[in-house]
Amino acid sequence: GTGTVDITVTTAGGTSATSAADQFTYVPAPTVTSISPTSGPGAGGTTVTITGTNLSGATAVNFGATPATGFTVNSATQITATSPAGTGTVDIRVTTTGGTSATSAADQFTFIAAPTVTSISPTAGPTAGGTSVTITGTNFTGVTAVTFGATAAAGFTFNSATSITATSPAGTGVADVRVTTPGGTSATSA
Repeated sequence: GTGTVDITVTTAGGTSATSAADQFTYVPAPTVTSISPTSGPGAGGTTVTITGTNLSGATAVNFGATPATGFTVNSATQITATSPAGTGTVDIRVTTTGGTSATSAADQFTFIAAPTVTSISPTAGPTAGGTSVTITGTNFTGVTAVTFGATAAAGFTFNSATSITATSPAGTGVADVRVTTPGGTSATSA
C-alpha cells in the first residue's frame, strides 16, 4: 500500500468507525542514488554526503556492516554521515521506518589503506640534502606528500604502489621518512 489508510475491524456486529486513532501510514523505503566522496582513509572520519529519496527519519546509516560514527539528516534527500574505520569497498545503506535501502553501484564507498614504509635506501646523506632515496613499502598509490621529519622532500616520483623515489631536503640528525596518501600518513618507526 501507499499513503495513509484507516484500519477497520469487521465482525458480525458491523464495521468499526474510522478516526485519526486508527490510521496507518505506509512509508516508502529509502534509496541511495549517490555518495560523495566515494572513498576515504581506512581509519575513518570522512564526512560523506549521501543523496537519495525518502531519507527523512533515518534511524541508521551503515558502511557495510559497521554503523556510521555519526550522521545528520539534512533533508528527505540528503544525509551527512561520518565514516567508521573499515577496509575494502562497502555499500552505504540507510534505514528508516520504511525499510533499508537496496544496494547498488551508486552507494559504494572504498576505504583506502594507509601507506606503510618498510625500508629506505640509502639511510643517510649529506646535511645539504639532494640525496635520491628509494622508499619501499605498501599502499603508495595516490601519494600526495613525502616528508623527512617535518620537512617536505625536495621532490618525489611515484614508481609503483610499493616504491617511491624522493630527494632529501636539507636537514640534520635522524628523520623519519613518512608517506602521505588519501589513505593517511605512514606511521613512524624506530
